[in-house]
Amino acid sequence: MVEKVITLENISLVDFLGVDNTNIKTVASSFPKTKIIARGNEIRIQGSGSEILRVNDLLNSLINHYHKFGKITATNVRTYLEHGNTSLELQTADILIYGTRGTPIKPKSKNQKNFIRAVKKNDIVFAIGPAGTGKTYIAVALAVKALKNREVKRIIITRPAVEAGENLGFLPGDLQEKIDPYLRPVYDALDDMIPSEKLKYYRENRIIEIAPLAYMRGRTLSDAFILLDEAQNTTPMQLKMFLTRLGMNSKLIINGDKTQIDLGQNQKSGLIEAIRILKDIKGIEFVELDEKDVVRHPIVKDIIKAYDKFSGDKGLFKSQDS
Repeated sequence: MVEKVITLENISLVDFLGVDNTNIKTVASSFPKTKIIARGNEIRIQGSGSEILRVNDLLNSLINHYHKFGKITATNVRTYLEHGNTSLELQTADILIYGTRGTPIKPKSKNQKNFIRAVKKNDIVFAIGPAGTGKTYIAVALAVKALKNREVKRIIITRPAVEAGENLGFLPGDLQEKIDPYLRPVYDALDDMIPSEKLKYYRENRIIEIAPLAYMRGRTLSDAFILLDEAQNTTPMQLKMFLTRLGMNSKLIINGDKTQIDLGQNQKSGLIEAIRILKDIKGIEFVELDEKDVVRHPIVKDIIKAYDKFSGDKGLFKSQDS
């Protein structure tokens, strides 16, 4: 009898082995002549040499899958058993990561795919579009994927502290506590993608940093995946400051909605100005999303269309964009 030992390193055992080792039990049931034992972070394979090689290849494929997506589901195991690597790679080509419930997170529209392609190709990408088009969610998923794949060492998420018709000064707490409610979409996305204990660890060790835009001044952001949300509410000087924070081995995504500018009446939007100034720079790409990319309730698309028509008829939302 031949024995092979595989050591699971930097792997959450429950996310890989499954609850009550169900994933490994599924593998074992497909190789009845081979004994597969999971103990701690080791998997022992005992049996004939040829079958051990097949099990070893399968488990290494699952390990690679885990490092790419952060989780192994029962469906993943069955697909590998039935079809091997090639088929699964085709099926998961669009998947960015798996969420905490095992749900695959992937683009749901052509422009979302264009957004992902632009981020792979460029170091700075502007994603511009209305609410509900997945700008923040896709950007956070790309950042989490880069962190899991060890392409970056940290994630930095920020937004300008501008009130959407409300006054931050009347909210309780310090500045971080005041701005946290405005970052709720970011927290919701992270909660979907990273288990709570691991997210807490990342936050406490500043591997994931969420902070107001003002906290970025004077810094150089290297080895990081950086996201600026609600960029339409930056001033030109704020956005210039932020763009020039980019360090080596970093990617920067700037999200914004040109129709939801909450700045004072006499203030220009840094996002609108950046579109004009930076459009011809190599390594910077602008991706436009529209109502066809909305992934919320179907009625949201109709709401956006109605407001677009109204603004076109009345000349609203156009003053800075013309």
